[in-house]
Amino acid sequence: MTRSPSAPYVVPFAVFMGLLAMQSQFPMPDLADQCVRLVVLSGTLLWIARRAIDLRIRSWGGSVLIGILVFVVWVAPDILAPAYRHHWLFENPVTGVGRGALSAGGRTDPLVLALRTLRAAVIVPIVEELFWRAWLMRWLISPDFLKIPLGTYAPVPFWLVAILFASEHGSYWDVGLAAGVIYNWWMIRVKSLGDLILTHAVTNLCLSIYVIAAGKWEYWL
Repeated sequence: MTRSPSAPYVVPFAVFMGLLAMQSQFPMPDLADQCVRLVVLSGTLLWIARRAIDLRIRSWGGSVLIGILVFVVWVAPDILAPAYRHHWLFENPVTGVGRGALSAGGRTDPLVLALRTLRAAVIVPIVEELFWRAWLMRWLISPDFLKIPLGTYAPVPFWLVAILFASEHGSYWDVGLAAGVIYNWWMIRVKSLGDLILTHAVTNLCLSIYVIAAGKWEYWL
């Protein structure tokens, strides 16, 4: 049986979302949860997606700077106006409330924090960039997406991907939308999956360091 050309881009993201749903319905201890997610996602990427992953970087400096910029955009609203996220636009039955997924014990366990950071900075950027910008932005232009060059601009795919990316981030949909727009723009600019993975990794690494240093656990959904 011939594997769908979309599978390497879509299956890891489907597994990623499935693990999120599973944890909400069948909670596990923090360490077990982090290990399961890391092993399952890593295995899925190696088994299903390894041929689609291109880690070549065209713009090291630009990708790092964009990653830092998105981190600043992500945390700045809460720093400048700490109470604004309690508005009904951000805390409601649809978007939920950002409380953080780690237990009090997990927040003081170095191994749990290391595994959570590793997943955020290494695995998640690959999974999400394969899906959002390497696949969906092109598939929305044509189901024969492999014929569409990376970074091809079309208004509807650009904004639809940004909006869907925002919806993935729950009560942080506003900064998720801004991040989605910036990431989409950077893909159009550099036309490189490797650069987007690096940019996303820098954002998530900065955010993870901030979460641990400032105790802002609500950012780790």
